[in-house]
Amino acid sequence: MKYLTDSENQTIQLGKKIATKLKGGEVIGLVGNLGAGKTTLIKGIAKGLGIKKPITSPTFVLMKVYPTKGKIKKLIHIDCYRVKSAKEIEAIGATEYFGQKDTVIVIEWAEKIKSILSRQKIEINIKLIDKDEREIIIKKYG
Repeated sequence: MKYLTDSENQTIQLGKKIATKLKGGEVIGLVGNLGAGKTTLIKGIAKGLGIKKPITSPTFVLMKVYPTKGKIKKLIHIDCYRVKSAKEIEAIGATEYFGQKDTVIVIEWAEKIKSILSRQKIEINIKLIDKDEREIIIKKYG
């Protein structure tokens, strides 16, 4: 699926739409350059899951866990921007959440840890076309 958004709000709305399709157990890998809109899309997914807490990228702590209500109990937000190897993500216990049916995992810079990602993932490529316009391509594997 290919989408074009031309504002931060439209990217958030797309994230909310994605959230309505989630059942739990998904691992969503986000790929895109710095400033492409990865965190903005996650803000929309979080809103769609009913999270009211402000969403910020866990660049320095690597992972944040947000409780949700409903069938999906947790949103796990991982940022691999500063990660040198997948072992760093394993060391903080992030992989323990993989495959949990009541959890959704969203990973920024997912290409840096693809060796530990399941083939059953959703990959979202975000490309900044100009200042506000983004091309967002969603691919489901497995």
